[in-house]
Amino acid sequence: MDCAMPSDTLAKQDCHLNPNEMRCRASASVFVERMNSLFRSTLHGGLGFAAVSLAAYSIWAFAPRLGGSEVGMYVLIALVFLAGSGLMLSGLMAGESRMWRFYRMFLPAFIGYAVLWSAAWFGIHGRTGEWVGALAGTLFFAWVAWRAVGRASGFWAGALMLFVLHTAGYFTGGMWMYRMLARGIEGWTKPEVAVVAKLGWGLFHGLGFGAGIGFALGWWQRKVTEKE
Repeated sequence: MDCAMPSDTLAKQDCHLNPNEMRCRASASVFVERMNSLFRSTLHGGLGFAAVSLAAYSIWAFAPRLGGSEVGMYVLIALVFLAGSGLMLSGLMAGESRMWRFYRMFLPAFIGYAVLWSAAWFGIHGRTGEWVGALAGTLFFAWVAWRAVGRASGFWAGALMLFVLHTAGYFTGGMWMYRMLARGIEGWTKPEVAVVAKLGWGLFHGLGFGAGIGFALGWWQRKVTEKE
């Protein structure tokens, strides 16, 4: 026996709701849809950027001398990020011409992030340099991205989540790598373990950074996506 109410019955019940109840129901519906949209955007960003990050970190894992120096290696890694991110993340942009608009936003944002992070790393070194680079880099990235999508309300909420998720992914990846190198894998040589360790860092870094990008863009574009 089907216990579901017919749609016309539900419509009649809605008609008997007072204005406050109608507003509460509408607000709840908007809230649920907004959370679903943010979840999809965050998941899209995390998985998409993780794939790009694995490709980028493969240079460090398999061909660290390809760039000729440590700086050259970082440049090559940045180029992979710049080239691949549009293919995987342009869908996070609301509206038309998504690929073009994404690259117009992402290129200056990521270049600034990479320059600030590298400056902190080479200038300060160690864990302090990593923290300073993460904070300065993600804040700059957030500022550029926020301006590109129309300076919507809630800048600091998006920027904070970008910093938190990016940094969580980055340092989780670092812990993964150093534990793998210390423990090793039975039957594997040290160079083989090192490849897995480095790729793991890339995976976690990409998941965290991408999830932060997805959340921030979804949050700043929430009113646009609700209209589509």
